[in-house]
Amino acid sequence: MLKRILIYGTMAGLAVGAMLYATTAAPWGMPHGAVGMLIGYTTMLIALSLVFVGIKRQRDDAGGGVIGFWPAFGMGLGISAVAGIFYVLAWELAQATTVSGFIDSYTAALIADKKASGASAAELARYAAEMKAFAAQYADPLFRLPMTFAEIFPVGVLVSLVSAALLRNPRFLPARREPAPA
Repeated sequence: MLKRILIYGTMAGLAVGAMLYATTAAPWGMPHGAVGMLIGYTTMLIALSLVFVGIKRQRDDAGGGVIGFWPAFGMGLGISAVAGIFYVLAWELAQATTVSGFIDSYTAALIADKKASGASAAELARYAAEMKAFAAQYADPLFRLPMTFAEIFPVGVLVSLVSAALLRNPRFLPARREPAPA
């Protein structure tokens, strides 16, 4: 099971990490706001579909077509954790090689959104101070790394729950059996 966790987690992590790096390194810049979130979470969901594939392969190949909910869920969490590590590494690589001033442009966009929503000068000043404090925290890897991991891992938990719930039923997408030679 550990071998499958590492294989499928690595494949999912490379897929989501490559897309994260590509969108970050794009010449037009990384999209912020709703578009960026849509691209990011869609990519995560597609990459983490390998959780389902990994659990199904484990069920069909090693489990003889049967797997319990908890072993399947645990395997899904393992695959998600490995993928999350790759995601974090891809973001750190992107930060080191392509993103100049990400946190500054990100916080400036949030402040501009707050201003556009009609915030008062006092609210805007308080929010700008919060964003400055957030930027200082974000510079610390002990804050940034778990925060980045927390972007992808909840998606992995959800995919793991759904996959384990579906695949615990051996009649759901049953393993194909080769007919015996005549």
